[in-house]
Amino acid sequence: MSDEIISLHRWFDSPPGRYLLAWEQEQHDELVADLFGYHAVQLGMSGLEGLRTNRMPHRWLALGEAESRLEPEPGAPAQRAHLLADPVALPFEPASIDLVLLPHALELSVDPHAALREVERVLVPEGRVVISGLNPWSLWGLRQRRARLYQRFGGGGDLYLPDVGEFIGPGRVRDWLRLLNFEVDTFSFGCYRPAVRQDRWLERFDWMDGLGARWWPILGAAYTVVAIKRVHGMRLLAAPWRHAASKAAAPVPVAQRRRR
Repeated sequence: MSDEIISLHRWFDSPPGRYLLAWEQEQHDELVADLFGYHAVQLGMSGLEGLRTNRMPHRWLALGEAESRLEPEPGAPAQRAHLLADPVALPFEPASIDLVLLPHALELSVDPHAALREVERVLVPEGRVVISGLNPWSLWGLRQRRARLYQRFGGGGDLYLPDVGEFIGPGRVRDWLRLLNFEVDTFSFGCYRPAVRQDRWLERFDWMDGLGARWWPILGAAYTVVAIKRVHGMRLLAAPWRHAASKAAAPVPVAQRRRR
């Protein structure tokens, strides 16, 4: 497991990794700035300052044991982990956290659905979760699947993305959220440039970001979703015989004629 995290850790220091990280940092800065509460936690990915624009009084960065031993990426912000935690077993009481960030945490989890259930457990009613992931139906995802296909049949295909975990599509994430009574608030896609490795080629195709957001928005290489935990209220209904008994026992006024 540590080798997988190291490969992802180093990939974010590559030109496409920095390009993706810059987009995700911009998204988080905008999405969490106006979210209020008392407690917020980011699970994993120390190179992303997901809570830097949030104004909650208690903000924590939780890392896994293997990730906490890694050195920060060159040029990345040096964030110190406040606690060690695994997404499938969070050390928080039920309904105690107002905001949870999952930057690529579901992709790296051994059981992503269990991790999402754990987030639902610790979130307060109307609490929010922000999920980031790589889109398997993008240009980057298609190149990754083609390289894996070549490798399976003995060809010489180099993987473009880190070979860690499982890339979870946005439709699948939406279905999981609905099963856990989450309401999807916003869904954002980004990073439409082709799967190239050098900075000069990424800069040459920078015009594709604006074009892709307009013409094929769901094919971005990365996505970010914000969901709200909804708790449906319950209204107690009295039994019908109780109403009948109460009506029968109620006094009935009797009109009397006054004698002359």
